[in-house]
Amino acid sequence: MTSHTEAEIASQPASWRRAVRDIPAGALPAPGERVAVVGCGTSWFIAMAYAALRERAGQGETDAFTASEFPAGRAYDRVLALTRSGTTTEVLELLAATASRTTAITADPDTPVMRAADEVIVLDYADERSVVQTRFATTQLALLRASLGEDLGQAVADAERALSAPLPAEPVAAEQLSFLGTGWSIGLAQEAALKMREASRSWTEAYPAMEYRHGPISIAGPGRVTWMLGTAPEGLREQVEATGGTFFTSGLDPMAELVLAQRVAVARAVARGLDPDVPMHLTRSVILSS
Repeated sequence: MTSHTEAEIASQPASWRRAVRDIPAGALPAPGERVAVVGCGTSWFIAMAYAALRERAGQGETDAFTASEFPAGRAYDRVLALTRSGTTTEVLELLAATASRTTAITADPDTPVMRAADEVIVLDYADERSVVQTRFATTQLALLRASLGEDLGQAVADAERALSAPLPAEPVAAEQLSFLGTGWSIGLAQEAALKMREASRSWTEAYPAMEYRHGPISIAGPGRVTWMLGTAPEGLREQVEATGGTFFTSGLDPMAELVLAQRVAVARAVARGLDPDVPMHLTRSVILSS
């Protein structure tokens, strides 16, 4: 029987196409605005990716923070909050406290974030039944990438390939996985590692690719995989392989590479007798008592 997580992973190309078609006018950060993007868990990592992409596109200074660590004294033209559930305590408290203009992206129109933010973008078609977040995270990133003027045609095609290709044997069987990225894919590397932890309780880590040599490569070795999202720094593959470890990359758009990592996370969960829809010790949203 197909899990909710598997079905949601498989639906991502269609959700991305819809997001690209339905970019809301006026609600997202305008060119030149100084922006803070905030979220918790997966949403923080998507915030990191968008912040790097927006600055690369020359649209203005953009910082990413987990909501609980937002620097309260710093001035921004807009705070963009990413929250699938619309109920996360730290995000709602930040929206209530900031004097900046606020926009939220959520999946559920019947939650407190609808009143907490000045403007709200609802991607209800990308909502999920699984606790593990896959489709909503990448769909909001597809929307944000398209809003920066990116053509996502190749990313969608790559995602379809990531869904149809046989699963790579080494990451499925690995004792340990380290995910690497550069620029905007650093956030996606963090997210890939989180999916492995959530769905399959795997030992995973994530780093900027150039930093991997500065210590973390010490854990590379036989039975362990270093997984690159995006283009690897020169010589890194050879250094990893010299340890006896496996260096893996598919060459896909990093967002599509994340889709492949999601599939591997589910496969590892099933192999361990775990339910990827219901990860241990987690709920859909963290709501703290007052």
